[in-house]
Amino acid sequence: MRKFPISICALLVLLSLAACKEKASDPAADEQAIRDNEASALKDWQAKDADKITSHYAPDAVLMITNLPAAKGSDAIKSDVSATLKDPHMSLTYSPTVVVLAKGGDMAYVQGVYTMTFTEPRTGSTLIEKGKYLTVYKKQDDGTWKIVEDIDNADAPATTAPASETPAAKS
Repeated sequence: MRKFPISICALLVLLSLAACKEKASDPAADEQAIRDNEASALKDWQAKDADKITSHYAPDAVLMITNLPAAKGSDAIKSDVSATLKDPHMSLTYSPTVVVLAKGGDMAYVQGVYTMTFTEPRTGSTLIEKGKYLTVYKKQDDGTWKIVEDIDNADAPATTAPASETPAAKS
């Protein structure tokens, strides 16, 4: 019995296993998974659940919220999110307008628009900020998509919210 055919068989098995591990991505399914993640994260923001919000981020992600230093890593992100959620007037809505997947199928970015209502710390006024955001996603080893970079950018200075749009007026 010759060892040569066994070596070839072993090589073919290894190549087959490698091909299974590197299975082709499905761009439509990946885009839908990212859009679903965006919708789920929005629900978590609206529920003011810092743990669930933080779970959408990779452990080494960076979150850049207006008027705050960049939060790097899960602990810093959770801390900034928790502080933001303590504002009784804080509310957030956002909508992705574009989802772009990298050709390699392991990275993507989302552009979108947002509206955030919050309390201005110096004056106590309730303000409304409208802007745009860019979120970078990376496909994880388990096939899920996690945020690795997240930044927002206001279109203009925040404006004072009409009394009818403050949480106290809505109750």
